[in-house]
Amino acid sequence: MPPDKYSATWVSHSSISDFLRCPRAYYLKNVYRDPKNNHKIKLMTPSLALGQIAHEVLESLSVLPREKRLQDSLVTKFNEAWKNVSGKKGGFPNEEVEYRYRMRGEEMMRRVMNHPGPITELSVKINMDLPYFWLDEEENIILCGKIDWLKYLPEIDSVQIIDFKTGKREEDAGSLQLPIYNLLVQNCQKRKVSNAGYWYLGFSDVLTDKILPDLEEGRARVLDVARQIKMARQIERFKCPNGDAGCPDCRSFEIIARGEAELVGVDSYNADVYILPIAVDDEDREGSIL
Repeated sequence: MPPDKYSATWVSHSSISDFLRCPRAYYLKNVYRDPKNNHKIKLMTPSLALGQIAHEVLESLSVLPREKRLQDSLVTKFNEAWKNVSGKKGGFPNEEVEYRYRMRGEEMMRRVMNHPGPITELSVKINMDLPYFWLDEEENIILCGKIDWLKYLPEIDSVQIIDFKTGKREEDAGSLQLPIYNLLVQNCQKRKVSNAGYWYLGFSDVLTDKILPDLEEGRARVLDVARQIKMARQIERFKCPNGDAGCPDCRSFEIIARGEAELVGVDSYNADVYILPIAVDDEDREGSIL
């Protein structure tokens, strides 16, 4: 009997990261649905808004011929897209905080225009709205995720994985992001992967080169966590490591689930978007934007 993608356990870098930090937060972000309307829930924060708009602008360039990618000002494009997260929609507690984040975003766009690097070079686009493949058919597990940018290296007919980073901190060395992206690119398009790089848009003009992890070792690590997620879903057991007291990752979503947060919109995936009753400037505690 062929595997059924509709009954499969789907995992991604973001969902795996959620689970490793706090299984309860994973449940509230990826499984829970509001019993009133069957919608998933999403918490909007300033750092998430910044990352969302910066990625949206840069990723939109990949479908353009390279000579036209910087034809129009990226700052102008950024500010036009910013309207979709302005005010409460972006989780901003006040105009001062929003202004600070918007200025950071504008600076990122200027950095790309002044030091475009891979943006004006040949690129490859995976022809899937959401790249995915069977991580393990027998166990009915699918790995999915979007790659920010694939630079094409014509001299060796290969690609370089590039991930845009809009946070203030560098990616943790133990992160599963590179193993996951390496697996996705190797299995969702025909060219080999030669190398990878992170572009920390907030403080670097150039890519930070990363060593590609071993493909099979990476697969084993990712599959191990995916199996844990599958089991947790089967037995419906999602416990916070901190017990009933909860942790920062799950407590915010518990507030939403209790109906104590403010609904500010619905996203493109039909998830209800909320902000907390007392909005928080998360600039000093933001994580990586994925």
